[in-house]
Amino acid sequence: MKFFAAFLPMRDLEKSQELRPAHVQFLDNMELEGKIFARGRFADGAGGLIIYKAESFDAAKKVAESDPYVKSGARSLELHEWEMKIPE
Repeated sequence: MKFFAAFLPMRDLEKSQELRPAHVQFLDNMELEGKIFARGRFADGAGGLIIYKAESFDAAKKVAESDPYVKSGARSLELHEWEMKIPE
């Protein structure tokens, strides 16, 4: 299993506010399916970060692009494979 960091920069604040319930429900569902390692918004309101778990970049991209924020254009998507290191 690989990890993928999805940065969701704000594009449309009003649309983001309207879609927040659908976005949160989407994240809750993905978490229940075991597809999310971590998630959260930035305290300064610039957007948020989701760490997806997937077998490939394409699989992670497919999930990330199905987020209501991304589908609607309220947020843009920047996705990168993340080589996570845990301090010993």
